Amino acid sequence: MSTKRTAKDFVGIAARGVLMGAADAVPGVSGGTIAFMTGIYEELISSLKKCSSAPKILFTQGINATWLHINGSFLLTLFSGVIISLVSISRLVVFLLDNYPALLWAFFFGLIMAGVWSVIRHIDRWSLPVISAFVFGAVGAYWITMISPTSIESTPLIVFFSGMLAICAMILPGISGSFILLLLGMYGPMMNAIKEFQFFTLGCFAAGCVAGLISFSHVLSWMFQHHKTPTLALLGGFMLGSLNKVWPWKITLETVIDRHGKVIPLLQENVLPAAFEAHTQQPAYLLYTLLLIGLGVVAVVLLERFGTKTDQK
Repeated sequence: MSTKRTAKDFVGIAARGVLMGAADAVPGVSGGTIAFMTGIYEELISSLKKCSSAPKILFTQGINATWLHINGSFLLTLFSGVIISLVSISRLVVFLLDNYPALLWAFFFGLIMAGVWSVIRHIDRWSLPVISAFVFGAVGAYWITMISPTSIESTPLIVFFSGMLAICAMILPGISGSFILLLLGMYGPMMNAIKEFQFFTLGCFAAGCVAGLISFSHVLSWMFQHHKTPTLALLGGFMLGSLNKVWPWKITLETVIDRHGKVIPLLQENVLPAAFEAHTQQPAYLLYTLLLIGLGVVAVVLLERFGTKTDQK
């Protein structure tokens, strides 16, 4: 799906990548959600799918034909934005999660809540199979958010497979790759690897991401080509179910200490604002939280308009 684009178009694609990277840095928010809302999701999946046949075209037709085949300019621009965002914004995200978690979760709660509408509004007719797909996605994502995180040793092989699983989740709207890493006990090690530029660890993770992207993109591309409406319903359900993870007010039931001596929440429970204040002796910031939820909704509307304008060019 290679198209002629101007420099302004590529700036817009890079901006989408920055937003995707910022979303992927937060456990509970998916970069795939951003890609879908900004109108590039199907092009992303189609371009990734074509990467598996790139070696054959490279040897038979050369570099230029291969670059055009995989929509290389689009992928390079988008993932450059993702990487820049992860490297630069990851520090800010970690700071906000440590110091203002309720406010950060509130913004993403509004973002994902409006994102559900963004996905299901493309469904013209709600039949029983479509409703079933939506319910299955919602229940499945909710169940995933209820799983207790574990802790495993971050060997190179574990890092590779973590990359495969996380990247598959990252390109699914509503399923957070960061949350998958959190479940595996790999979120802390990978965020530290990014901040400390641990190139070997990052290389193992990147290799897993590439393998996961190329393989899983075939599945998603087939689903969109042959069962687009149920797939949209399934993705909308995923997003709805994932709201359980980004509820702003949480109390920590279990913690774990990482190898740097930092206390990491392991198991948390969603509560109402009054219960949060009573249990933690901290303000719930109810007004600010509601404002940030509203800001998340407005952000989705703006992203929708941005994506629609791009599609109409």
